[in-house]
Amino acid sequence: MGGYGSGRYGFSFCKSTTSDCIAIDVRRWQREGLLTSPRYFDWKWLRNEKVTSSIEVIVQDDHVILNYKYRRRNQEWQKKNCPVYLDWTSCNYGGKRPWFLCPVRGCGRRVAKLYSNGVFACRQCHQVAYPSQRENDMDRANRRADKIRARLDWEPGILNGNGLKPKGMHWSTFERLQNEHDYFVDQSILGAAMKFNISVDSLERGGK
Repeated sequence: MGGYGSGRYGFSFCKSTTSDCIAIDVRRWQREGLLTSPRYFDWKWLRNEKVTSSIEVIVQDDHVILNYKYRRRNQEWQKKNCPVYLDWTSCNYGGKRPWFLCPVRGCGRRVAKLYSNGVFACRQCHQVAYPSQRENDMDRANRRADKIRARLDWEPGILNGNGLKPKGMHWSTFERLQNEHDYFVDQSILGAAMKFNISVDSLERGGK
């Protein structure tokens, strides 16, 4: 996106999924106490501890103003000044929850996140999907297995074999998670074998 003084990456346009997009999350801004008016702050995105993009945010009573620059490929930088209105809903146990109102004319959806594509807008306006919506059965099984590995504090990657029971976890919980993990690993390996037309035996998984 390339805010004022940002690095060489410039504006990051949305591609096929939300994980490919730069996004702003009103819930995070609220948790960090940034939505009190009046306020000004810089919001930055990092890659390998280096700033790749940034925006300037001005907080008013009922909206925020996003100031930034962007460009398409080798075109000239363009300045953007985008007001985004806020809405607040009551929580069940007190307090209020903030929402962005999508600034695209004719939309106005109440959303927690806005994604970048020259303008900030909701996921539906940018027509991008969540990564899980583009997964096949093999990808989904692999993601679920890795999610369990993260919970068990095992090394990422289903071919790295099973680790040990985390300290303090009940054996019944550990055995259940390990069984679920092994099921998803088997599904992922089977899917890979079918996709690449190779034998399952050639996809050895350490520790099994």
